Amino acid sequence: MCGIFGTINYSIKTDENIVFKELFHRGPDQQRMTSVNSVELYHTRLSIQDLTENGSQPMIHNGLYISFNGEIYNHFELRKKYGLNSISRSDTMTILLMYEKLGMAMLEEFDGMFAFCLYDSNREIIFLVRDRAGKKPLFVWQHNSSLVFSSELNVLRKIVQPGVNRQAINEYFYLGFHIKKQTPYENTWELENGSYYQIDLNTDEHTTHRWFDISSFYKKKITLSEAEALEELDLRLNDSVRCRLESSDVEVGSFLSGGIDSGLITAIASANATRLKTFTVRMPGVYDESALALKVAQRYEAVHTTIDISFDHLKLDFEKIIGNYGEPFSDGSAIPSYYVSQAAKKHISVVLNGDGADELFGGYRRYVPFRHFDFFSHHKFSGSLMKAMYKVLPVSHKKKSLYNYFYRLFKFASYNDVTKLYAAATSNLFVGFEREFIEAPKLKNLKQILKQVNAMPISGLQKMLLADFDTILFGALLPKMDIATMAHSLEARSPFLGKKMLEFAPVLEDKYKIRRFTTKYLLRQLAKKYLPAELIQQPKRGFEIPLKMWMDNDLHEILTDYLFSSNPLYPEFIRKKFVTDLFERRVHISEQTRAKILYSILCLEVWNRQLTNDPHVVFTKRQLIP
Repeated sequence: MCGIFGTINYSIKTDENIVFKELFHRGPDQQRMTSVNSVELYHTRLSIQDLTENGSQPMIHNGLYISFNGEIYNHFELRKKYGLNSISRSDTMTILLMYEKLGMAMLEEFDGMFAFCLYDSNREIIFLVRDRAGKKPLFVWQHNSSLVFSSELNVLRKIVQPGVNRQAINEYFYLGFHIKKQTPYENTWELENGSYYQIDLNTDEHTTHRWFDISSFYKKKITLSEAEALEELDLRLNDSVRCRLESSDVEVGSFLSGGIDSGLITAIASANATRLKTFTVRMPGVYDESALALKVAQRYEAVHTTIDISFDHLKLDFEKIIGNYGEPFSDGSAIPSYYVSQAAKKHISVVLNGDGADELFGGYRRYVPFRHFDFFSHHKFSGSLMKAMYKVLPVSHKKKSLYNYFYRLFKFASYNDVTKLYAAATSNLFVGFEREFIEAPKLKNLKQILKQVNAMPISGLQKMLLADFDTILFGALLPKMDIATMAHSLEARSPFLGKKMLEFAPVLEDKYKIRRFTTKYLLRQLAKKYLPAELIQQPKRGFEIPLKMWMDNDLHEILTDYLFSSNPLYPEFIRKKFVTDLFERRVHISEQTRAKILYSILCLEVWNRQLTNDPHVVFTKRQLIP
């Protein structure tokens, strides 16, 4: 796991120390660069595979140059399959050898997480590449014939000094995260998952290729008995966990909550590792899962650590944590993710997690209605009926209650517009408060994705799972974990997002994901083999966070400072009176949603202040609209 950076027709020699400084946390073991023709490649290395100098980067082989971030878990199998040999045991060298053998068709063979730049100087072609799910980040700034790419937005911002993309910020407010390519900077975009960007330096032709599209697997129809589906899931998950343990020359541990996803990963990993190290978070103000996690750890004789997060230093750490993202980022679980990663790094450099299980196997309660009804295509009359029922219901304040479940069901089913429906069913921020925007969010990227999803001949549940995979998993959940772990030079591996899992989960029938009101049905059935009975029926919690408590207590002083500063940014997008009324609790809204909106505004203001205080960036604000 590393940090990568590079340029084409854009020299930064006077600023190269900025690159190494900003990406040092991603690669503290080694920092190098190479320059050839009009291309500069930078690399900061976190040594995980082939710890010798033979694994150093940027790597050069027969006129091929590469700066690579990630892991190819099956690279030794590929070397054997294709008869590839090299003194270097590194998976980076395997990529170059595979490219010589297969060209870009090699990507379909890889099981891994990766983002890399491969420069073929023999053909004068450059490839920027991302893995199937988008586990490893890759941002690109492009202007005329110049291009700069990076693992993180912060270093990109400091080097090229882009302007601010106001439309992206407007849409961030509405959704709470950025959709697909979008970033908050002008001329700056994120390479999509399962894609590669090809640049022909001879012709200056630029083309994007989608080499993996999970929607193609949702279109497949495979009928399996429950016993067959369960056996196949067991085999594939075991294989995915095993290869993520074996493809490391350093010790691998596991994050362990009281849920079935991380429990299954830990159970399987323990069978393939001696005294696996596991880590659980315990926080004030939320449900304590540490006792359940301990049962799993004891069952498999893991070396278990419970990490108590008190938030005593949250006020001091908050701006640094949010600033790591280089963009407004409103997922509050980034806070405990940061702290648990910080603690885990004291013991290990690689950790397994359960990311992706919910989006592939139906883990959220909001999926249940879509199992029984396709709300994406619901009739106008049913929407009107739902809207009428929602309007007369009292606001729900208890997140986990049955009443809240039906309240949210009526709320998002009341939207006739599929974009509002999806936004309400996921992030649930400013949906219903569109009138408070200075300019209505265009949401062009989201609308295009939902249009494509809705046109597919698949079920309502499959549409929701696919939309979540391409939006919230890619745009919020994976970046959250990547930034939180890499801030501490900790590599996170996700067995549920392995090649064999991504090709299997979409083809499963809906009944194996949602059974009546039971989420993740097949995973729960598998859990009976591996986990204590009391874990199996636990509801999805993830990293629960005391967001309301933060807004009212721990971060209240910071919130007040930013909201009512002399020069805030948010009034350019949201009417200030609405925010003031929200702060003073004069808006008819649930306490949880109020806290979410205030938190999203706070995160924007933290990003804005860091931006305006950055000497590398010239930031000009426009005149406010009253």
